Amino acid sequence: MDTNRLQIMYEKKPSYEIVFAPSFDRLAEELQPLEIGEKKLCIITDSNVEKIYGEEVLKAISGCCKKAVLFKVPAGEENKNLDNVKKVYEFLIKEGFGRKDMLLALGGGVIGDMTGFIAATYLRGIDFVQIPTTLLAQADSSIGGKTGVDFDGYKNMVGAFKMPRLVYMNAATLQTLEERQFFSGFAEIMKHGLIKDEAYYLWLLDKMYEICERDTDVLLEMVQRSCAIKKQVVEKDPLEKGERALLNFGHTIGHAIEKAKNFTLYHGECVALGAVAAAYISYKRGMLSMEEYYEIRDMFVPFNLPISIDDIVPEEITALTRSDKKAEAGHIKFILLKKIGKAVIDTTVTEQEITDAVKEIYFSDEDAHE
Repeated sequence: MDTNRLQIMYEKKPSYEIVFAPSFDRLAEELQPLEIGEKKLCIITDSNVEKIYGEEVLKAISGCCKKAVLFKVPAGEENKNLDNVKKVYEFLIKEGFGRKDMLLALGGGVIGDMTGFIAATYLRGIDFVQIPTTLLAQADSSIGGKTGVDFDGYKNMVGAFKMPRLVYMNAATLQTLEERQFFSGFAEIMKHGLIKDEAYYLWLLDKMYEICERDTDVLLEMVQRSCAIKKQVVEKDPLEKGERALLNFGHTIGHAIEKAKNFTLYHGECVALGAVAAAYISYKRGMLSMEEYYEIRDMFVPFNLPISIDDIVPEEITALTRSDKKAEAGHIKFILLKKIGKAVIDTTVTEQEITDAVKEIYFSDEDAHE
């Protein structure tokens, strides 16, 4: 399998590359253009990833930089907070990290978001590299420069835009993901097809078996196609002033469910539920046919993603959407589907429509006994 790459451009100038590789063997080589010879590098990872890849990556970079160290944070969304950011700041100060040094985010979306935020704020900004190891991070969160941490249970409420210097994707890491986390990432993959590329959406349907079996070549093509879609969007709108909001399809209700469930559901599981709810609103508004809505809803099932949820209060979920950081002048920026492969930004979705959509995905005890 050849190493492939995508170039992210901002204002028609190269910004950073996404490198697709079959191992970590070329990581040091790809870091060399960033002039790391005289830099200190800090790998920031979590307690799960550290056990599998920490030593391998540390060894891969140790011979080509001034000094390489590793900092481990506890795994889990609940640890993506300012308390852990503070601990990393303290470690970097103790290790004497300066503005010319660099951070490496080794892990999933939580680590990528947190490390990027630390890079944006430590000494008013130092360089960082994304080394995503989950499907969700490879297909989505490692690209585009969005960084942040959760605050008081609200998702990514504190953050900054900070572009990485490089994104290095080792496709082999997808083989070591536990099943639930692997399929959680697929929600973002599906999102890309639904909002931008019907042909890609149909390809995902066609490759269902190979994806579930984690066929290496199919996964590589899938991640590359998703990254190409995200590249297309973020290059046009790097700071989310317009079209980039389309990438939030499924996230408004998804984030509200995530908070209501106290992060006991994975991010992708909540995005899948939010996507079904958004597709329902699109159907009720006459944008999607009934058949299209049910097909979208049912497409999540073979990928082990939920399409219904119990133990929530629909009105509470609606109330939580009011706190969405994407709201403008009191209006929630909702992403709807004009058709499969064509999303639109809408600020007229009412609280009643949101509540009705949440009720559509709500599975109560009474439903079980009907």
